[in-house]
Amino acid sequence: MKRTKLRAIVLACIIIFLSGCAKSEQKVETQIFAMDTLMTLSVTGSNAQEACEAVQALIVELDGLWSVTNESSDLWRLNHARGEWVSISRQTLSLWEEASALSSRTEGALNPAIYPVVRAWGFTTGEYRVPQERELAALLEHIDISYVQADTQNTALRIPADMQLDFGAVAKGRAGGLAAELLREMGITSACLNLGGNVQTVGSRPDGTPWRVGLRDPLGEEGDYLAILSVEDQAVVTSGGYQRYFDLDGERYWHILDPESGYPARSGLLSVTVVGPSGTVCDGLSTALFVMGEEQAVEFWRGRADLIRNEEDFDLILVREDGSVVITEGLESRFVLTTGYEDTRVEVVTW
Repeated sequence: MKRTKLRAIVLACIIIFLSGCAKSEQKVETQIFAMDTLMTLSVTGSNAQEACEAVQALIVELDGLWSVTNESSDLWRLNHARGEWVSISRQTLSLWEEASALSSRTEGALNPAIYPVVRAWGFTTGEYRVPQERELAALLEHIDISYVQADTQNTALRIPADMQLDFGAVAKGRAGGLAAELLREMGITSACLNLGGNVQTVGSRPDGTPWRVGLRDPLGEEGDYLAILSVEDQAVVTSGGYQRYFDLDGERYWHILDPESGYPARSGLLSVTVVGPSGTVCDGLSTALFVMGEEQAVEFWRGRADLIRNEEDFDLILVREDGSVVITEGLESRFVLTTGYEDTRVEVVTW
């Protein structure tokens, strides 16, 4: 059995190319461990140190709210309330509202109540196993989030006693978005936040050129980069079957589960990268569209004007099982294959 140590995003690996700063500016780089992953923060500005410390404090605060194992967190208290109302923070209520909306828009492909199913496979503990069909069927009876009740006036949630939530598919994206907002409020115009591979950029690099994010080849080894993506003021989030998995009796099982079957999603894709201004949307959709597969993912992208607010527009990079790539037209001028991958077949889908 094998398991990757971190949920590396952007097809599991990132290369950030940093340049020199103006003399009046300061570049600060630091690492913290939060949300069960190692995060790297790179901030440039006259008050970079102060801004970096503020972001660290924010991420630690959010981790304390959304952890499924911290007994003082909003999420732990909610999951152990036995069906009673639980007072939660505004941040947690807002995250629930975004997760719920994305679940609805993706017709349940993103489901924050699938946590007990993920746990049954051992992906939360490392004790991997293939659950019996009867066990999965019983667990899947309790993932209907339409039974979750929200009291926005009193900032409270209530979930059925037999349900448990996990915001793992959206939490880091939301944290990255909130951190970017904080940095902008503090006057920072150049930053790159790698929240365990979940990338959020602020502005451009210090020299004014776009941030360059390396996209790992999901069929290769760590360090094999398929392409480079140029971005400014955007989030870049990838979900892929190669990020966390185990092998048993010659078959590979990965952590992205289909909420309909409870089994690893087999959609013909190896990875889905979502690029856009909203970290929460990119994070949630990267999982949901992996479950949905290429055809539905492309149609969802084409219909995004009706499903996603304009400020939450997005583009896609899909890597198929044969190694070929599909990108949406908004990325055509920003996506470049690396040396050794020039022969990779790349299709551009349009409206």
